[in-house]
Amino acid sequence: MDEFPAQGRECGILSRVKPRTPLPPVLAGRPFSSAQGLAAGITRGRMRGRDLDQPFRGVNIPAGSDPDLETLCSALSTRLPTNAFFCSVTAAQLTGLPLPREIEAERTIHVAVPSPRTAPTGRGIRGRSVRVDARDVQRRGSFWMSTPARTLCELSPLLDLPCLVAAGDYVLFRDSPLASLATITDTVARYPRGAGAATLRAAVPLLDAGSESPRESRLRVIMVTAGIPGLETNTWITTSSGHHYRGDLVIPSRRVVIEYQSRFHESPVDFRKDMTRISRLEADGWVVIQVNADDLDDSEELVSRIRRVLDSRPVVG
Repeated sequence: MDEFPAQGRECGILSRVKPRTPLPPVLAGRPFSSAQGLAAGITRGRMRGRDLDQPFRGVNIPAGSDPDLETLCSALSTRLPTNAFFCSVTAAQLTGLPLPREIEAERTIHVAVPSPRTAPTGRGIRGRSVRVDARDVQRRGSFWMSTPARTLCELSPLLDLPCLVAAGDYVLFRDSPLASLATITDTVARYPRGAGAATLRAAVPLLDAGSESPRESRLRVIMVTAGIPGLETNTWITTSSGHHYRGDLVIPSRRVVIEYQSRFHESPVDFRKDMTRISRLEADGWVVIQVNADDLDDSEELVSRIRRVLDSRPVVG
């Protein structure tokens, strides 16, 4: 029996692939909803083409674009109600608020609508219907999101007190504040009571615009809530030799400095400078207690250690 001829040119048949229908210029290269695609004359089959990905049901983006969070929010906003806004963890991530590692890694998109509207649903979405004041949402590019002050309120059921204060310190940071303390206080007062309310109200009086890192904020909250007296934040100390140094947490009445070391010295120069700084402070009767991430994980032992140092120090008049 004769063999079947090979497919293609050998048997006189030219292989042809039907060219992909170009996207309309108004939709090319940007996110669009399936409803927008249909309105522009694109079939559902065309929207399943290999040049498009669907990160959410009913949302299309250029394939292989590896979108960041802001791009995903812009894409999802094309199918959301006009009064929807991104909130909670998603708003915190967009704003850059410091979050615990496991929460920061979350990829679910948190989105809300004013009650009594029905909360959005779908793959990769956590929707909610909430009470919200128009003052508590802000525009970011093509979508709306919670303000930094409201975001703090939305995070309160998810974070412990030190982590919530660290996020609030970031919002208040004196060099680039995202909201004022008055705005935060007003937003907290208007926010509906529920899970996390006690943590939220405890956090506000602990906020400090001078805190320069989330770990420093956590250290301060641990010390304050443990009742360590006389703490001052980011206080300048002038040594007898005329050198000026700023301590993370300073207890002047006992000449004690508590500092958080975020990482090992980056260079030999930094190491030598740190040695000299500590030596000059100690020569003037100061004690420098250095704290690291492991210490924060065992706060009870850390507080006990610091109390022992304080108890051994005379009160400076």
